[in-house]
Amino acid sequence: MKPIISPSLLSANFGNLTDDLNMINRSEADWLHIDIMDGVFVPNISFGFPVLKHVARLTKKPLDVHLMIVQPEKFIPEVKALGTHIMNVHYEACPHLHRVVQQIREAGMQPAVTINPATPVAMLKDIIKDIYMVLLMSVNPGFGGQKFIEHTLEKVAETRELIERTGSKALIEVDGGVNLTTGAQLVAAGADALVAGNAVFGSPNPEETIRALKQL
Repeated sequence: MKPIISPSLLSANFGNLTDDLNMINRSEADWLHIDIMDGVFVPNISFGFPVLKHVARLTKKPLDVHLMIVQPEKFIPEVKALGTHIMNVHYEACPHLHRVVQQIREAGMQPAVTINPATPVAMLKDIIKDIYMVLLMSVNPGFGGQKFIEHTLEKVAETRELIERTGSKALIEVDGGVNLTTGAQLVAAGADALVAGNAVFGSPNPEETIRALKQL
């Protein structure tokens, strides 16, 4: 099966966002990945819902929304209002993770859980059967353009083993430092979905890069 490709809006040209979104619409991308940062959970701020309302109107791709924020459950209605397909929250930001996952599903979205590079895969054991997807961060969240953390390949394999052992149907997505080289390694290790930012938007031919990632 071909990998799911989710280009990251964080790396787009915000001075000419319509053109970049039209490119994504034309491309073989499956989803559009949106990182929402609050400057508290991660040391950066990205964009808020007024901007994302315009993005949601312009894109034809399902939205893969990743909340790198504290108390993400407070924004379930706003995320839902965008027409979001997947709402992704951090394990580290949710002390009552099962409740948040239930609230996301009850709102009509697919729940996903992210873990940071230093969080062990074993922490997902009690939630893995309840979620649509796991997102493994392969850089420390907050900034684009970081170097891929090689240990992520082992974490993908561990996550795949956990999914198979528990009978979970969860997908495995990876975000951070993904390009054609690391993407191929991740797919070989068992990843289902790849988030790519700089590799796509920094490419001389972004549509061709998305096509190449899709063929991994």
